[in-house]
Amino acid sequence: MAQSTTQSPPAVAANPYAAMISQNIVIVPSFTLESGVQLSNVPVAYKTWGKLNERADNCLVICHALTGSADVEDWWGPLLGPEKAFDPTRFFIFCANVIGSPYGTISSVTINPETGRPFGPEMPGSSPKDDVRLHYIVLKSLGVKSVAAVVGGSMGGMTVLEWPLNSPPGFVRSIIPLATSARHSAWCISWGEAQRQSIYSDPDYKDGYYFEVDPQEGEQGLAAARMAALLTYRSRDSFESRFGRRSGNTGKSKVPKGGVRIMGGKETTDPSVPSESDLASIKSPRERAWREHNDGHRSASGMGSRRGSDSVALGSAVANGQAPNKVGTGGDKQPKIFSAQSYLRYQGDKFTSRFDANCYIHITRKLDTHDLSLPSTDKSLSSLSSQLPAPSAEEADTPESDAELTDLLSKALALEPPALVIGIESDGLFTTSEQKEIAAHIPDAELVVIPSPDGHDGFLLEFEAINGWVEGWLKRKMPEFYEKRVIELEDYGKDEQGWGVKKESVFGEAEADVTRW
Repeated sequence: MAQSTTQSPPAVAANPYAAMISQNIVIVPSFTLESGVQLSNVPVAYKTWGKLNERADNCLVICHALTGSADVEDWWGPLLGPEKAFDPTRFFIFCANVIGSPYGTISSVTINPETGRPFGPEMPGSSPKDDVRLHYIVLKSLGVKSVAAVVGGSMGGMTVLEWPLNSPPGFVRSIIPLATSARHSAWCISWGEAQRQSIYSDPDYKDGYYFEVDPQEGEQGLAAARMAALLTYRSRDSFESRFGRRSGNTGKSKVPKGGVRIMGGKETTDPSVPSESDLASIKSPRERAWREHNDGHRSASGMGSRRGSDSVALGSAVANGQAPNKVGTGGDKQPKIFSAQSYLRYQGDKFTSRFDANCYIHITRKLDTHDLSLPSTDKSLSSLSSQLPAPSAEEADTPESDAELTDLLSKALALEPPALVIGIESDGLFTTSEQKEIAAHIPDAELVVIPSPDGHDGFLLEFEAINGWVEGWLKRKMPEFYEKRVIELEDYGKDEQGWGVKKESVFGEAEADVTRW
């Protein structure tokens, strides 16, 4: 049974990321992962809206994506409110943070009670099945007797599919998975590997023990991983229409031509190092080529070319009021920074201020484990997943044929309750063929493909379309919840109307102005 806490235990209090959200924290005394590893005093972060009805069966479970949090208002805000898909005057809405995420639930930034230090790279791996079973414990402690629907996209969609199979049979009445798959594809696995290699290649990563020196170390690799991930979340056409070949150096800069000399802390500059205006006076093609070649290199020394070019004589030359006299000619223009480049760099820096590198590695590996047809190792709930056929040792070492894979997956999907499956037409990460496969094998399923130019992130941006389909489907399938409110409108308060993004999302992709950086 989960134990509520009003004061943060040491494992939670030491987590700065969890403090970014106003949420509840419960401690689960003991929990066994699918791998067999047993965890103790497991913190779980969650948020709720609305209240349970008398039957305690009006619960909506919302599952967040890879870098999301329990704060649904932040990343799916326009869908939450009276007369919206997630209506707290009719439903008890629950969202919990997944294992491995830095936002409150046990992860690499959580203090290991055995060592008194953060788990770091020693945090045991987890799967979406683990998240379902852990969150089920919290739901039961809140008095929930059954779940009306589970909703989520991307990684959250994976968790949605696992909910009916890894909780007691009949506990979940329906599911709404968006922009997801029944098993993680080779395409997605490869992108995850490329992003992890970006983190590993950061010299400050230190095998995952960077936090022992400075929690901010390892940021460059994480920023690069985020940049690569963003390219998979959007579409080619969305980038072209938003950025094209426009320069990112638009508008007048408020920074003096000589640059800003920040004294104190990590950003202290050496007075002997040339300023930006000093560098701008350099005419040598070699020095300019070096600068352009390393533009965007976050760990560059800033001292200039090492091969006897202008940087060697720059200090004395500038001091004497003379520009270095080198053989060769070249233009005086600064290297062009494209708007798309500026956007990616901004997003990379923004991400490192709110996420942890070890947590990113953990969650991308969690995604890799996703395969709905694999049986759960946990037998305590008599779940449908635990009853799926387990491959023999010989079969486990022998790759299945496409026909065998489809057969195993179809058997798992056939156990799912009624479903509304939603895909994004331009999604290049979780393609619509994967949502069609899900819908084809669920006995009572409806498939909706939403036109959107925004690629995979359409599930976080096409608010009006998603709201219409989800709310309409729930009203058709569960009309009893729309006969009477559990909270009267006047008691809940008026909600803002419209579908525009009111604020920039911290944990999702919604931005009030995508070019405001």
